[in-house]
Amino acid sequence: MKRELAIGLLFCLSILPVQAAGPASIARVERALWPDGVATVADYNRASRAEALVFVNALNELADRDDATLKTSLRIKSVDRGSVEHLRERVLRRLFENYRIARQSCVPEEVFCAPVESPAALVELGGQLAEQLPARYRPWFAGADAFHRRYAAELLRLAALFPKVSSEIDSFGAHERNGLELADGHFLWTFDDGPTAAGGTTDALLPVLAQQGMHGMFFVLGERLQKRLQKDGRPAVETLYAGQCVALHGWAHESHQKSPGWQASILDTQKLIQDALGTAYRPHFRPPYGQRRADSGPFFVENGLSVALWNIDSQDWNGGLDARQAGERVLTLMLLWRRGVILFHDSHDKAATAIPWVVAQTRGAGLTWEDCRRY
Repeated sequence: MKRELAIGLLFCLSILPVQAAGPASIARVERALWPDGVATVADYNRASRAEALVFVNALNELADRDDATLKTSLRIKSVDRGSVEHLRERVLRRLFENYRIARQSCVPEEVFCAPVESPAALVELGGQLAEQLPARYRPWFAGADAFHRRYAAELLRLAALFPKVSSEIDSFGAHERNGLELADGHFLWTFDDGPTAAGGTTDALLPVLAQQGMHGMFFVLGERLQKRLQKDGRPAVETLYAGQCVALHGWAHESHQKSPGWQASILDTQKLIQDALGTAYRPHFRPPYGQRRADSGPFFVENGLSVALWNIDSQDWNGGLDARQAGERVLTLMLLWRRGVILFHDSHDKAATAIPWVVAQTRGAGLTWEDCRRY
């Protein structure tokens, strides 16, 4: 009996999709520790500068570790040093620009407002932050430092494995987008893995978006959409997604990096959406796990598709975060990146609670919620 169980386990492991190693712990944060709120432009920019200073220090310290230490701390078997350094360079350059934008609202004696002239200077300033903090920010700093060290580890794990295991951490060409191409203060809500059966979490989320006046991008699985169409009919599904956008997540939730049927998975899902939902269709493909082939660019261009990645991951699928914690994580990463594509899953119930909370926290901060129909 034990032998049969062992054989069965090996078989199950052999058919699992290749995935980037999961982080040892998910970055979570308590926004209530930030003493100033983020509901005005000045407050939002102050918080943005502060998060950038903490993160650049955490990322730089972790990236400075040698490969052997990184493998141990990130729990991976190999490190692509070139990819790690590429990530560090891109991130420091981006956050240097973000910090400079956020300084535009500084007034005399404002905190987190020291001028910097280069990414290296920003790193140096971040390294001095703990010693120069006013007392009222110290409780926040302890939590922010822990969050950003874990978040830096999440990103560096993906970078260390790229491109052997592809993910959202980097791009393979101009046909791919991740949200950082958006203007400062612009964000797009996106949702993966639906639709659920009638009465499920997809149906619960859509009225929330409508109440908020939001237009999100839903990356649907072909097999799930087909089941919903067969059970409820096309008119009901068209009504379900009215005012929203529907794009491709493949036929089944599997890695499209090594699957021999990845092209059929995409084309079959594309045709199903086009035939069933017409004007709601958008020509974007989001690869499950962010995994796709490095040489797939010509295929996407030929079929009029872009690869739609993301730069703000709610981790809402993770049982270690509740809806409020997912929202707090998203808000913190919005402050850090200042623009982007936000990833939720309508196959889980957290987005319906997290999104109204994020919107309420930032009302008055001058943000723009991108209309998926113009993305």
